Amino acid sequence: MSDIVDIDGIRTLEDMSREELLEILLDDAKNWLAHDGLWFQAVEAEQGMEDAIRADTEAWRGFTVVEAKRIMKRLGMEAGGGVEALVECLRHRLYARVNKQSIVEQSSDRVVFRMEECRVQLARGRRGLPDFPCKSVALVEYEGFAKTVDPRIRTRCIVCPPDEHPEEYWCAWEFSLPEDPSRKEN
Repeated sequence: MSDIVDIDGIRTLEDMSREELLEILLDDAKNWLAHDGLWFQAVEAEQGMEDAIRADTEAWRGFTVVEAKRIMKRLGMEAGGGVEALVECLRHRLYARVNKQSIVEQSSDRVVFRMEECRVQLARGRRGLPDFPCKSVALVEYEGFAKTVDPRIRTRCIVCPPDEHPEEYWCAWEFSLPEDPSRKEN
């Protein structure tokens, strides 16, 4: 059974070219990110940065699981697919539509992922603001996403603002599977 319902918005999409659909996907991802930012700024203005980060963390705790499950469903994946499944799912996140990200190292049990261009951080820079201190939220987000894809995956932050980071990227994450004792030689 499909989740797609017969409504005017869907019928409109059916008549569009591939290029128009790609433009809509990008625009929708930007709209999602704009809403996320505006929501955060509204809470920050009313309750302060600390409360806004706390609320954002809780929102991401739920959203990252929903996003991972929907991606896995769309790709026909079951939980437990390891590093390879995580890498594929990371390619399908909304962030992957609006930010430049890369895999810089990958093996069967470990991957290093980087966010090279982050729209949130770049927008703050254009306004003369310091880096957004997203590490505490991102720890919950990336760990929750990875564990949804495969509960065995461990997440480690290599660097993320407010940490000092190289100019080439904003944050970097290591995802790994624990060593399998059955693979050890006696």
